[in-house]
Amino acid sequence: MTVTLYDPRHCVLGEGPLWHPLRKQLFWFDILGKKLLCDSGEDWKFSGHVSAAGWIDADTLMVAGETALFTFDLNTQAVTDIVGLEADNPQNRSNDGRADPQGGFWIGTMGKEAQSWAGAIYRYYRGELRQLFDRITISNSICFAPSGDRAYFTDTRGRRIMQIALDPEGWPTGEPETYLDLRTEELNPDGSVVDSEGCLWNAQWGAHRVARYDADGVFMEAVEFPAAQISCPAFGGDDLKTLFVTSAADGLDGPSEGQTFSIQLDVAGQPEHRVIL
Repeated sequence: MTVTLYDPRHCVLGEGPLWHPLRKQLFWFDILGKKLLCDSGEDWKFSGHVSAAGWIDADTLMVAGETALFTFDLNTQAVTDIVGLEADNPQNRSNDGRADPQGGFWIGTMGKEAQSWAGAIYRYYRGELRQLFDRITISNSICFAPSGDRAYFTDTRGRRIMQIALDPEGWPTGEPETYLDLRTEELNPDGSVVDSEGCLWNAQWGAHRVARYDADGVFMEAVEFPAAQISCPAFGGDDLKTLFVTSAADGLDGPSEGQTFSIQLDVAGQPEHRVIL
């Protein structure tokens, strides 16, 4: 497997890659740069931090901003708020997020200075935003099993990826359980995505890599990248066998830091799910 430079632009904090299945384009964010980027070479600047997105239709994204979830029209650049997101807390911002198989959208928040337990994880579903988990320091690894009956998430600082069962509408049921414990290896779990075989690919911040684990959390393989702060993977391409990976240049000055990479795999990912408003 050969890692390729997909986009040379340097992001301070690259995050939230999304392969739009209708447009056949990759979108991603520079959270600290307050930008949405596209593989067409375009980028769009916002007044606050933006971090993650889901697709609504061919021309519209749901974007997680600093104080709200909002729609963004890719043709007109019109922004329309959907629902506030911790709008009364100027110390926080959004972080990792992804649409679930039922059409909901999960989004995590965190303190802008990564204050301990300042964040939470929410789910937006058909007009309702509900807090699912609180006392989260750095929300990450939000992704879903292909069957739609299990979700994953992490607080990066705790170094454990959790799993929780979902009901038919996609709401969590029961209590979270540990799926993957990386404390012994001192690895920092960042963004994750689940492939079509139910295996989880986890970006490991500071370790130059994305690692694949089976449905039981058993290590399978790892892909090394030239950037240290690998932040989030996403599947895309015509056959969904391209893994796109973002990184962050924050605090580093190497030539590859903050760039976006790709690698061709033998396994396909899941199509990114549509957000139902």
